[in-house]
Amino acid sequence: MTDTPATTTAPDEPLTVEQLRDLGRGTLIERMEIQLTEASAQRCSGTMSVEGNTQPYGLLHGGASVVLAETLGSVAAMLAAGPGRYAVGVDINATHHRAVREGVVTGVASAVHVGRSTACYDVVISDERGRRVCTSRITCALRDEV
Repeated sequence: MTDTPATTTAPDEPLTVEQLRDLGRGTLIERMEIQLTEASAQRCSGTMSVEGNTQPYGLLHGGASVVLAETLGSVAAMLAAGPGRYAVGVDINATHHRAVREGVVTGVASAVHVGRSTACYDVVISDERGRRVCTSRITCALRDEV
């Protein structure tokens, strides 16, 4: 396994919605139909359709929730890293609270700690009625480009 970043380095300016969409092209973000809606080093949000991201019983797959959480936390951490640096996930966990069978879920990653070498985010994923579906925490290492 290499220590190569999965994303590009952090831009000098905040990302526009169009740049956020471009970030996901050709990646798991696109395959999972995740739509990034807001991104800063302190907060990142996005949505994901339940359809196509279910397990055999028709429920939102727990792994899909983790993909959404890691996407949101990693984008925020990339922005926290700053120019000439990148973020790489080192830890993630998730607690699944309720089942979802249809619709869209929304995730919001909020900074817990943003330092020079690490960034940590709490991610709350909710259903269309605002009910918590999953709570996750992600920690990313912030590294200098080689």
